[in-house]
Formats: sequence, structure tokens, C-alpha cells
Amino acid sequence: MTEPTDSPRTMLETVLREIVPDATLEGLDGGADLRETFELDSLDFVELVERLGKRAGFRIEDDDADQLRTVDSATSFLARRSAAARH
Repeated sequence: MTEPTDSPRTMLETVLREIVPDATLEGLDGGADLRETFELDSLDFVELVERLGKRAGFRIEDDDADQLRTVDSATSFLARRSAAARH
């Protein structure tokens, strides 16, 4: 397993841009719903979850997907899981 080098916010924005090329988190409220803000349908969101897990180096379970709804909750989740994966 490779250790991610991106910050959680950078990782989130990079993966979002793979799905929505003009996506940016700049100026976006931390509580903004990613699905609504970037008009992600359910398939896009599943793709986001899968790509985030791959980039982060760990599997994100379906039960954890709701923790990726907002910028703040997604970056907190990625930071916690990345730290846990390193230990």
C-alpha cells in the first residue's frame, strides 16, 4: 500500500476534477454538500468514493460514504483514515 502525499483537501479536489473538470473547492463553504454543489448523481458519487479510496490507499466502505458529503466531513474522514492506515 502506498502512502498518500496529498493533503486531504488537495486529494478531494484532485479527484473531484477527474469527475467534474472545472470543480474547485476555493471559496466553497466547508459545509457545502458536494453532490449538490457539483451536481453529482449517484453514479458520480460512487465514482468519487472509489477514486478517493484508491488515491488515499485504503478502501472506503459503503457505510462511510455519507462522511464524504461535505468538504469538511470528507477532509476530516480522509485525514482520520489516512492516519489510522499509517499505524
